[in-house]
Amino acid sequence: MAAVKRRAKSSFSGDWLTADQSAVVHIGPCGSSLCGRIVRVLASGAPGSDVNNPDRALRSRPLAGIAVLSGFTPAGSGGRAYDPKTGRSYSASLHLNADGTLRVTGCVAFICRSQVWTRRR
Repeated sequence: MAAVKRRAKSSFSGDWLTADQSAVVHIGPCGSSLCGRIVRVLASGAPGSDVNNPDRALRSRPLAGIAVLSGFTPAGSGGRAYDPKTGRSYSASLHLNADGTLRVTGCVAFICRSQVWTRRR
């Protein structure tokens, strides 16, 4: 039983508070890959819809429910990250830090930036 609990803690699955504390993202299986969807917008004054999406037809969709992480392997590689604040998507990877936080790294060409997300209990 202890091994199962240990594995669950090292999993990407669960609810995560974004680095800027503006949203809660739920990461879980999406078919054979992992994805993360906004389940709650916390920032007051934040737009309620995806107003910065480059596709005009998607700008009226609510932020809650949008996939901001998609296509990740169970090891956290090979995915894409979408930033609704800018409307841009990035190649991305996920890494669990020793302290239980999640490092989300997005890259364009050879320029990469990381954020640290905190697990919601």
